[in-house]
Amino acid sequence: MTTQRTPLVGREAELARVDRLLADVVGDVPGRPAVLDISGEAGIGKSRLVHELCLGATRRGAAVLRGRATEYESHIPFQPFTDAFCDLGPQAVESFPAAAEVAPVLSGAPRRTDRFHLHRATAALLTHAAGSALVVVLDDMHWADAASLELLDHLVRHPVRARVLLVLARRDRQSPASLTATLTRGMDTGTVRRTVLGPLGERDGLELLTPHLARDEAVRLFTASEGNPLYLLTLLQAHREGASVSRLSTTGLGALLLDELTPLTPSQVRLVQVVAALGDHATPVLLGPVTGHEPGQLAEDLAVLTRRDLLRTGTHGRIALRHPVLRSLVRDGTDAWLRTQTHRLVGAELARTGAPLAERAHHAEQSLSGWDPRAAAVLDEAAEQAAHTAPESSAHWLEVVLRHLPHTPEHASRRRELMLRRARALGVGGRLRESRDLLHQVIALPDPGDGTGSRASAVVLCAVMERHLGRYAEAAALLRRELHRTDPAPSLADQVALGLELGSSAPHDTSYPAVRSEVAQTLEVARRLGDDTGVAGALSVAALGEAYEGETATAEDFTRRAAALVDSLPDGDLTDLCEPLVRLAWAEAFLERFADAERHADRGLAIARHTGQLYLLPHLLLCKTHVRTQTCRLASAVELSEEAEDIARGIGSDELLAFVLATRAHALVDACPPGDPRPLATAEEAVAAAGGGVNWWASIAWCVLGYAALAAGDPARAREAVLRAGGPGLQRMQPSMRPLFLEVLVTAAVAMGDLDAAKDWAERAHTEAERLDLPVQRASAMRSAAHLRLGLGEDGAADLFEAAAEESARSGAVFWEAFSLLFGAPLLAADPRGARRGQAAWHRGRRLAAAGGCGMLTGLAEAVGPAVAAADDGPVRLLAQLTAREREIADLVADGLTSPAIAEQLCLSRRTVETHISRVYRKTGVSSRAALAGLMAGLTPRPSFGG
Repeated sequence: MTTQRTPLVGREAELARVDRLLADVVGDVPGRPAVLDISGEAGIGKSRLVHELCLGATRRGAAVLRGRATEYESHIPFQPFTDAFCDLGPQAVESFPAAAEVAPVLSGAPRRTDRFHLHRATAALLTHAAGSALVVVLDDMHWADAASLELLDHLVRHPVRARVLLVLARRDRQSPASLTATLTRGMDTGTVRRTVLGPLGERDGLELLTPHLARDEAVRLFTASEGNPLYLLTLLQAHREGASVSRLSTTGLGALLLDELTPLTPSQVRLVQVVAALGDHATPVLLGPVTGHEPGQLAEDLAVLTRRDLLRTGTHGRIALRHPVLRSLVRDGTDAWLRTQTHRLVGAELARTGAPLAERAHHAEQSLSGWDPRAAAVLDEAAEQAAHTAPESSAHWLEVVLRHLPHTPEHASRRRELMLRRARALGVGGRLRESRDLLHQVIALPDPGDGTGSRASAVVLCAVMERHLGRYAEAAALLRRELHRTDPAPSLADQVALGLELGSSAPHDTSYPAVRSEVAQTLEVARRLGDDTGVAGALSVAALGEAYEGETATAEDFTRRAAALVDSLPDGDLTDLCEPLVRLAWAEAFLERFADAERHADRGLAIARHTGQLYLLPHLLLCKTHVRTQTCRLASAVELSEEAEDIARGIGSDELLAFVLATRAHALVDACPPGDPRPLATAEEAVAAAGGGVNWWASIAWCVLGYAALAAGDPARAREAVLRAGGPGLQRMQPSMRPLFLEVLVTAAVAMGDLDAAKDWAERAHTEAERLDLPVQRASAMRSAAHLRLGLGEDGAADLFEAAAEESARSGAVFWEAFSLLFGAPLLAADPRGARRGQAAWHRGRRLAAAGGCGMLTGLAEAVGPAVAAADDGPVRLLAQLTAREREIADLVADGLTSPAIAEQLCLSRRTVETHISRVYRKTGVSSRAALAGLMAGLTPRPSFGG
């Protein structure tokens, strides 16, 4: 809305900062903030400053979009964004390839997509619309709906990669905690810059008053206003109209504002009341039918109210009261019955004109004073439409219907269904405890006896919520109690659903052997029913459980059968196929069948997005992240993990977030160059999210912290973290991946000089790898043995690294192939018998690393490259630098003689021998007797893990 063109005083510093920021946006200055946060109390001048910002942006050639959140419409999804996008030119929308995907944000039109995909599509639209520069202003964001705040959080954490400035205006003390947290985090990262507007100083305040006012009167008015421009101008207007200065104070502001309505005619008062009810959505076309005004009378009243500055006209002909404070006073001062009738009339007119369902739902809610089936139907439909993109709004509208639904027997089934839907919306929106509590209420309701199966559905969903809350024992107990219920007993179909969810507790917290018999029983029941989807689900649960436990042969059997059945099921069964696909994909990933895992994860993602099963998206995205990390496609792995993190934070499960962050940290370790702090910081956040848990996700978080610490050059911390992950006897460590985690321990122990521990762990890695019979794990055990041999100064490490590369290549684990090649390259190159093998290993390893976007291995290639190049002609060139005496002493060192023994044999002093050995070290680049012995045997020192 336009603002009154009063002189802007006392904000010179703020205007200067805004002008510099606009110059940075238009000039696309690197490192500029993406968000400007303007905060202050009501009436302090936020909207006025924003107005000047918009004028400045326009003068600089930037496009400006301006929207506003409103107090009483806080459940209309994406309202401030939709309001802003009304200013977007039609050409910008029509030329955007994914315009249909952002329909809920552009216009409130329905779109069956997950809200996190919608966030990314909206960011893409902003990038597309920023031809030269774009300023998006969102005013009064303290009233924003939950969906808008979630979208804003995405834009703060993932700033638009274009010349876009997002400007927020809000009241600090009224801002929800989530908004404050988002902006605080953005300030820490440099994405957000904050401007706080305080009260005007006395000099500025007196300048705002007319010079015709006596100074003593002006000072009294300013003192009463406490430096707030809105209060000051209102007091000034009241004073001009003859009010006594003694009654002018901020405590009487409401009365002063409402006094402006006193001279109005009844039709003008009615018009003001309707505009107050409509907020920023009033137009002449809508006001006529609702107020009953004839066109002439409506135009005359609008003209009068506009001249009195009660109403203002903004873009697209929309009309609003001049300030939200005035709107609030008028709306709350309207008789409740008249306000209800107004919303009912507005709802009817909006339905006639085909307005968005969410906007109609707002008026349907405000019109309810008792049970109204028609209004409830609007709310029900709006809740269904918003379920995927705005679950908080969906849950709210369902709660409104439930609150008014009569508690009579004929509505019992309907009540149960609405409660179940609301619980699902609460869970998807991240309010896990509220969802769980509501589901317990559903479970406690008398069984309807109508075969709807809603009780079992509630139990399964409740168990899912308990799992996300980390309450695995409670989830398992709830499921087992329902499975063994006798009055009435669950149907066979319900037994399958309950059994599948029980089996899904493994491996997150329960060991698979503890639920193996129940999964077998579930499989038998599903077969008896002829339920192919249930059979696929049970086979997939069994496949994942056995794969996790390292029972490779059994897991392979279950996985092949599950995949064959899943691949044969038609698209019509896709809705119920999503969870089996999660488990099947992870089982295939653990069995190193990476192509199959990614194929099934992709199918699962398509189903989950289409059917709104958002809680499954992180698991599928992380499976793809894991696969692409192993196969060295690091850029996409990091991108997938970012999406999974967004969803996990939206769901609100700390344990899921720990797993997401751990997987993301692993991808970052491999993707980032040596020295980048992000991998270790992300791994530390994963461990913090896991808390004191001892389940699979916590163990993975600690293992990845160890991997990140080792890559950062801290072997002591790496060892401590992995031992913390494994617990006593390392039994908490994932059996099917123990060799990889043991490799971290071996490498750390060798670096710390603890060769006895390294030997024990290397032997265990070999034993575990032989049991698993998986290429990546076997290659890891080979590398552990190679690291140990290097630490002991023994031969054969180069061959082990080369064999590990070949073994990794068998399963398509490109990252581990390149890793092994680059560690082995300098050793192979230094061997006179295989210098060309070393060169070939280095070139292939570097090429694979570069193609996969692997910063860690690219850094390692650069670090070992000189040694590989220098070793092109073997150790001969290095040793040729030595004098005859130095070469003689080096030969004796290689034979294992100590310095005193060499001194005695050559009739030299021990000090002279040590001096010669130091010179040998300097000329050959080695730093120990073992390394020198290796060089003399045709070897060079190995590179460090961190490159």
